[in-house]
Amino acid sequence: MEYKDYYEILGVGRDASQADIKRSYRKLARKHHPDINKDAGSEAKFQEIGEAYEVLKDPEKRAAYDKFGSNWEQGQDFRPPPDWDAGFEFSGASGGGASGFSDFFSALFGGSGPFQRGQGRSFARGGEDHHARIIVTLAEAYKGARKTFTLTRPTVDEQGRVKNKQHTITVNIPKGIAEGQKIRLAGQGMPGQHGGGHGDLYLEVSFADHSLFHVKKRNIYLTLPVVPWEAALGGKIECPTLSGSVHLNIPPNSQSGQKLRLKGRGLSSASHTGDQIVTLEIVIPPAKTDKEKEFYKKMAETMPLNPRQNMGGQ
Repeated sequence: MEYKDYYEILGVGRDASQADIKRSYRKLARKHHPDINKDAGSEAKFQEIGEAYEVLKDPEKRAAYDKFGSNWEQGQDFRPPPDWDAGFEFSGASGGGASGFSDFFSALFGGSGPFQRGQGRSFARGGEDHHARIIVTLAEAYKGARKTFTLTRPTVDEQGRVKNKQHTITVNIPKGIAEGQKIRLAGQGMPGQHGGGHGDLYLEVSFADHSLFHVKKRNIYLTLPVVPWEAALGGKIECPTLSGSVHLNIPPNSQSGQKLRLKGRGLSSASHTGDQIVTLEIVIPPAKTDKEKEFYKKMAETMPLNPRQNMGGQ
């Protein structure tokens, strides 16, 4: 998708105050409003200006957008990095207003983005809830952990400029927590007004990539390489899990792609159980020497097999 330079679209610098951004938007919106400007492309330009203002008028959206820096140019091919929003706090209100905006806007602030996660509870005088995404390792999720995070909370200073204020929190990661679950920290959201209490801070859990395992819901998946004689003869082999190696029983005549289940070795808590699903992958030793090649020829004679016999002729 194309990168959108919202500052360039509104004709302001990256250090512009919120008042400067509002002033420029109003000027450009009047100039390009389709009811006033009948030139071809005025409606598209008006919509682009509205999209830029939707982001830059909001200190939280603006701070997240600024995270990518000024190294991108208007129209460049762009893909947001995975978990680009981790560690940023956002208010509970929905971003909204995305209808008709560009793919670039939707990728950052659309339906699965941080600004759509929480709809914030309605308090008469209480502070807004805040939401942030945190990244934990699979080992921390499997065993539970106490971990410190640094979060960034965008604020507006007296000059109307967005400043990023960092603060640290220490969180108990519950044993067996699943990806996408939220941890509630009561009273750590925005302060209330007129004596109202603070809102809450909700931390949505994401998992860091692991070199061996991947997760679906509460099940942990592993592809386990085996050699042909282990698959053919069966037996116990060592298999890694998040709690250490265990002996996995391989049935005789196992096939590549066959799945075996280790009960309770997934993301399990007091009320939920996850398993580890092991997929066998048969690794064929290469025949490099004459002796090795002769061994394969003898195998072909001793155990003839045509795995394509039911595929039919073409």
